[in-house]
Amino acid sequence: MSGTSLDGLDIVYVKFTQDESWSFDIIYSKTYKYEDSVAKLLIDLSNKSLEEIKEIDIHYSYKLAEILSQFINQFSIDRIDFISSHGHTAIHDPSNAITYQIGNLPILSKKINKDVICDFRVQDVKLGGQGAPLVPVGEKYLFREYDSFINLGGFANISKYQNNKLIAYDICPVNIILNNLSKKIGKDYDDKGSMALSGKTIIDLSKELDKLEYYKSIPPKTLGVEWVDKNLIPLINKFIDHPIENLLNTFSNHIATQIANNLNNIEKVLVTGGGAYNDYLINMIRTRTNCKIIIPSNNIIEFKEALIFAFLGVLRHQNINNCYSSVTGASKDHCSGKIFLSKV
Repeated sequence: MSGTSLDGLDIVYVKFTQDESWSFDIIYSKTYKYEDSVAKLLIDLSNKSLEEIKEIDIHYSYKLAEILSQFINQFSIDRIDFISSHGHTAIHDPSNAITYQIGNLPILSKKINKDVICDFRVQDVKLGGQGAPLVPVGEKYLFREYDSFINLGGFANISKYQNNKLIAYDICPVNIILNNLSKKIGKDYDDKGSMALSGKTIIDLSKELDKLEYYKSIPPKTLGVEWVDKNLIPLINKFIDHPIENLLNTFSNHIATQIANNLNNIEKVLVTGGGAYNDYLINMIRTRTNCKIIIPSNNIIEFKEALIFAFLGVLRHQNINNCYSSVTGASKDHCSGKIFLSKV
């Protein structure tokens, strides 16, 4: 799994068991930080032409196979039913029926000599869906004790039940902005939100952020890098002369407000993703809502999405629906994912 925050490649080796319900055991897990050359390619993907992206896709797929082989060898893994790969999103524009995740080529299967299940979003977009979020299906099966789920990665996304139907959508950008601001003063990220804590809210920016049209639209809806580049970066740049601490404070409080606005009538929320380590952000969310915010173990915080994309592969392998129309807006529930066999 590789997300928009570009932290690196998350890999888990996980065993799933089905008795009366599904359970899991994460046996090994590791994040492989991207080399600077790879990170530079990924950060600028949205500005590339389709032909350039296809070239990068080949390069990235070889790199992915190399890192996967390293993981398998490092942990001396000898039993693998298949590899389930999300890849890395290059283009996500469902309004124009386009989504493209690099790292989902047959190269993976051939180089590692294992079956690969991948490319989970394309079929959903073809069926009129958003192609995202896909994680809620895994949450339904694997984390039954919670009422709602929020992942704080490049974007904040939420899944919850509404009128007895599972729905999910992106709330707002998170680390894609916070990390970008931190990098302007030589930091990879705002550790525990300490810089945001020391800053002050820029009232005019806060008001303009809250007016963004996306927040008025109803689900299903998703966000992408393209939306950030078009709608958010120009807005923040109007205030770029302010201290970075103030910009971080303002955007952190904006995130907290938008998340709280989506937690009405919810009792127990599981929060994961890198943003769960941002103490300032979590405290700001808690001050704005009465629901119980649960921060799980580090392994779940960091690897829940990789875990669930492994599980989506299991559902695809067993031909069980892994995309719900109530979540993505597709014309029907369906079972998505390409299967590349190592021996044909």
